[in-house]
Amino acid sequence: MKSEKEKMLAGELYLASDKTLSEDRFKARQQLKELNQMLPGDSSHSYNVVSKLFKKVGKDFGIEPPFFCDYGYNISIGDQVFINFNCVILDINAVNIGNRSMLGPGVHIYAATHPIDAKTRSSLLEFGKPVNIGEDVWIGGGAIICPGVNIGDRSIIAAGAVVTRDVPADVIVGGNPARIIKDIDQKEKMA
Repeated sequence: MKSEKEKMLAGELYLASDKTLSEDRFKARQQLKELNQMLPGDSSHSYNVVSKLFKKVGKDFGIEPPFFCDYGYNISIGDQVFINFNCVILDINAVNIGNRSMLGPGVHIYAATHPIDAKTRSSLLEFGKPVNIGEDVWIGGGAIICPGVNIGDRSIIAAGAVVTRDVPADVIVGGNPARIIKDIDQKEKMA
């Protein structure tokens, strides 16, 4: 029989109140407390804390506290990624952020979700869907990325957008729910 943690990682219904998962979240909170109390300019120490918290952290990673997540061990970060102030990643499933991507202040990424059926939901069961963000993606401040979303390389998510569906490469999306506003012409991309 699978443990609740194994179910969670497999994207199956699981109970978050499980003892092991509760301990994992507590450990993450301890590491987040250390990260969130750091002063500016302490980038080497923050990198060390994040390296222990996250599954993978690329080189030249930058983060501005405060930052919040559930477990940390489901987050993989590429090279030269920047996460601005007050971001939240609910990482009950894999969250992958590609090289050179940027998250504006207050970005929320949710791999966590709940059953639509009220009876199942009232049993406190939940599940997750992975979120994948490509390379060179810019996510504007206050945007929300919903469970199961994949964002293509070089795309831009406008500030305040609520992304409920996959986003192809080389587009700008915005709104609630987010929709394609414009294709990005790679010849214009330096403008």
